[in-house]
Amino acid sequence: MILLDSAIVKDARQAAGWGWVQGITTNPVLLAQSDLPPEETLRQLAETITGPVFYQLTAPDVAGMIVEAERAEDVLGGQLVLKIAASPKGFEAAAQLSLHADVCITAVFNASQAIAAEAAGARFLALYYNRAMRLMEDGPGFVRAVVDVLEGSSCEGIAASVQSP
Repeated sequence: MILLDSAIVKDARQAAGWGWVQGITTNPVLLAQSDLPPEETLRQLAETITGPVFYQLTAPDVAGMIVEAERAEDVLGGQLVLKIAASPKGFEAAAQLSLHADVCITAVFNASQAIAAEAAGARFLALYYNRAMRLMEDGPGFVRAVVDVLEGSSCEGIAASVQSP
């Protein structure tokens, strides 16, 4: 699946027209770049593309994440995929939210986090490919380890931040 990483509605319309972009990922930094309020940006992104729209939770605690997820579901409905940071509270929230919503654990930097994401019921796992290749001692080994962990599971890996062919 190819996903546009943007919260600019004009970019989403262009990508939707290409016919091969299946969804959109956002994050707080990208949403801040939109000229529209976040809720309206998300609404227009969902109207622009038929596939998933990834929204990253920002609440600092599990209870707040659950409330925020409910609000995001009101805006995005069945297109919503909740992006949740790979942290102890994030995994706890994912385990609860994945019972009724698609979850993507994001910012995964080791195979143990991939195991926890899969155990928490995540449908997707995002690893920052470019960062891994540039900053990790064995970036290719890390990617291979995550792929191995996910093999045979229902959790799909997403290569995020791919900045080269």
